Amino acid sequence: MNKVYVVGIGPGGADQITPRAREAMNRAEVLCGYTVYIDLVRPLYPDKEVFTTPMTRERERCRRCLELARSGRTVAMLCSGDAGVYGMAGPLLQLCPEFPEVEVEVVPGATAALSGGAVLGAPLMHDFCVISLSDLLTPWETIETRLLCAARGDFSICLYNPSSKKRADYLRRACDILLREKAPGTVCGWVRNIGREGQERRVLTLAELREETVDMFTTVFIGSSATREINGWMVTPRGYEAKE
Repeated sequence: MNKVYVVGIGPGGADQITPRAREAMNRAEVLCGYTVYIDLVRPLYPDKEVFTTPMTRERERCRRCLELARSGRTVAMLCSGDAGVYGMAGPLLQLCPEFPEVEVEVVPGATAALSGGAVLGAPLMHDFCVISLSDLLTPWETIETRLLCAARGDFSICLYNPSSKKRADYLRRACDILLREKAPGTVCGWVRNIGREGQERRVLTLAELREETVDMFTTVFIGSSATREINGWMVTPRGYEAKE
């Protein structure tokens, strides 16, 4: 069929894969993806052919996916969350001019900002920013500028990739930048293993967040000046009550 579906599988639980994503995987003859993401859906498709690569070999994965499609196969490239938010839709589409005979369809999924936000309540009810703390592809100086601008704009902020073995202090560094413009008591939260076994959550202040230890499976939320903790939920009012 010469087709590639770029599929967002959401946070990883089978119950959070959309019907459209499931249909795309059903149609695919080959499932491609980062090893961890393939493992999440393998129980659903134990007999499907798979092609995996480890992290940092994303372009190789995309090229192989397109080569398989050009040979007449129907392929699904799997991404956690949404395929177009730090996923493979971008790099794969960038390679598409080399494969004009291949049709591509991007299938959306729930990115961590949305699925994690639902676990915490409603932290992103008003304007918000999503920023990755990974400096693998983006210089830290650029990340710092974005954090500072988001804080000055009083956005709610969702942080992806807040820490790793090589970046153990990046969340603390990010909090120090945000504390230049945000109050230490700003309501924050984090969710680990969103939608998977071992899911954890916590609501806390920005000052407390600075001292937290998190990992790559954690998504962090920093509230705006309007964000409140209400019965254990993290809530950013949109302003309906003011109109009344």
